[in-house]
Amino acid sequence: MNVRQSYRSRLQVATLLMLATLLTACGINNIPTLDEQAKAAWGQVQNQYQRRADLIPNLVETVKGYAAHEKETLTAVIEARAKATSIQVDASTLDNPEKLKQYQQAQDQLSGALSRLMVVSERYPDLKANQNFLALQSQLEGTENRISVARRDFILAVQKYNTEIRTFPGRLWHSVLYSSLPERETFEATPGSEKPPEVKF
Repeated sequence: MNVRQSYRSRLQVATLLMLATLLTACGINNIPTLDEQAKAAWGQVQNQYQRRADLIPNLVETVKGYAAHEKETLTAVIEARAKATSIQVDASTLDNPEKLKQYQQAQDQLSGALSRLMVVSERYPDLKANQNFLALQSQLEGTENRISVARRDFILAVQKYNTEIRTFPGRLWHSVLYSSLPERETFEATPGSEKPPEVKF
């Protein structure tokens, strides 16, 4: 091997090493990484909604014993829970803004029904003092906080993902390698949600 060939092979090796280094540092993996983070955050949102749905039957049964004639409110909670749990969602829901919106609306209706149930419970001092009710109410409040945090984390994950595919160099990698991954929708406030729920007795 002459000096020229030796120099050429070293130059090729150096070029390959430099290209490999550039490719690993240029963000080529950012898009799938951020997409998976958004899906994981969505999974956590679903997990917290499921936790809330699991608490509701016990809460309704506890209230029923004290406020049996509040049948309309109890029925509204049961129906809202049934509707919220009937909408089947998975990671593919993130690619379907309409299904995401339906899911969010069903969860919002359940939140409203639970708010009305909590207001009704204020009318029953014995119920308010019941240990089961207090424990369930505390768990439900904790779950609502977890839902809020999970939704915030999901919104941030979607923001990072969408920003990556809309800015350079992510936009380039998206168009070349990841064009099948769409821009993600996130939660939006339901129209009128800035007003407190109306409770009529």
